[in-house]
Amino acid sequence: MSKLDNQVIIDRLQSVFNDRVRFLGEPHGLLAIETEATDILELLAFVKNDEMLRLNYLTDITAVHYPNQNKQYAIVYHLHNLFQNIRIRIKVFVGGEHPTVPSATSLWSGANWMERETYDFFGIHFEGHPDLRRILNMDDLGVFPMRKEYPLEDPNRIDKKDFYFGR
Repeated sequence: MSKLDNQVIIDRLQSVFNDRVRFLGEPHGLLAIETEATDILELLAFVKNDEMLRLNYLTDITAVHYPNQNKQYAIVYHLHNLFQNIRIRIKVFVGGEHPTVPSATSLWSGANWMERETYDFFGIHFEGHPDLRRILNMDDLGVFPMRKEYPLEDPNRIDKKDFYFGR
């Protein structure tokens, strides 16, 4: 078996998924690709079980909120090939009032807590998750704290006014 690198991964995924997988870039050498929510489980199962890729270790699932985009939420999956020490990032962009993607718990049991944390902080619904509820915040918390919907500071605070600092 030849050495696995980002170009080999891109070529392999393009040969199987064609235009359902899009190349986003390689920041700091970490390959980033994008797919649709309808294709994510098929893509994750493929990269996990493919004999060439063997990206079978799910490192993390998280999200990013982009409030000025049409599809405001990016669900981000970090995968690792432990045999050749290759990592990739897979992103799925979703929008709407109740953003939803399929749950990866059918592929990795460890996805359970990662998806619960992502739900807890961003409000992403993982369809098919066995126990989707808050994991770190209070159950009755009515907001999702990592969303960029609120100002960073209270605009009524006076202790940060310029005249206190001689400006």
